[in-house]
Amino acid sequence: MHFVLPADVADPASPSGGNVYDLKVGDGLRQVAVAGDWPRPCDTTALRQALAGIPDGDTVLLDGLVCCGVPEVVVPHAQRLKLVVLVHLPLADETGLDPETAHDLNAREREVLHAATAVIATSPTAAGSIAARHGLAHVHVVVPGTDPAPLATGTDGRSNLLCVASVTPRKGQDVLVRALRRIDRDWRLTCVGPHRPFLREIPRDDRVTFPGPLTGGALTSAYVNADLFVLASRNETYGMVVTEALAHGLPVIASAVPDALRDGGLLLPAGDEDAFAAALTRWFDEREFRAELAARALRRRAELSTWEQTGRELRRVLASLRA
Repeated sequence: MHFVLPADVADPASPSGGNVYDLKVGDGLRQVAVAGDWPRPCDTTALRQALAGIPDGDTVLLDGLVCCGVPEVVVPHAQRLKLVVLVHLPLADETGLDPETAHDLNAREREVLHAATAVIATSPTAAGSIAARHGLAHVHVVVPGTDPAPLATGTDGRSNLLCVASVTPRKGQDVLVRALRRIDRDWRLTCVGPHRPFLREIPRDDRVTFPGPLTGGALTSAYVNADLFVLASRNETYGMVVTEALAHGLPVIASAVPDALRDGGLLLPAGDEDAFAAALTRWFDEREFRAELAARALRRRAELSTWEQTGRELRRVLASLRA
């Protein structure tokens, strides 16, 4: 079985949940990394050559970012290959797209998914949404796993806040910072993640720092030293950073991540600055509320699945298609 994925999947300067997922589940598959400015590349040569080189009848897992925007390249192979598309995020759901571009990407994605033998989503909510959006009878679900992680020790138990996400409109750092600036308390927020042009649109505040992407020990240290994990996403298909925070036993206040969070923290309406301001005020002012979120995080930590389980489930789905 083959796995076609973006060439920058292992680039530490471009970390993402989708890239982490691909790297974690890719062992044992024939990985083919293709270069391109996905999902709308100027040059599709690498993808065309990759697909042409796969023998007839083989099963091919394709990252949706690579394949869903170029049906003219992918669909002609659907008759000779078993194409399985892994959708991390529907292309049209990226925040900030103009309506015409979103409509075009959605139509292109629909054509690819209807030609595929199977479609895989990373959460039950995402699977239902993708099936309804594109009129698909069934979408498989293979949720992300987590790695074992040390428990967070924090600082004073409330002041040191952490957000891990690319700095984009979809991740909602603007909502988070505006909400925090309304709260007259002692707080610090660290926004870990690749810088994007959207950074210029976020209110400036000396209490907010943007160190860029962190990996390895530096990222672990950020989680361990945090008191609260916050994520104000406007849209997510799963929200792997939330389960990473929960793996550290870190209390969580977030939006748009029902499948990752479950009952492990406080889920707020997406894009609701008032809701975040109210919840964060409670966090700073109410010891009982902080204790409740900490207890929820520890309970959820105990039930998180592993990446080994994720890999087994993915391989089960792929193997079922070979029968």
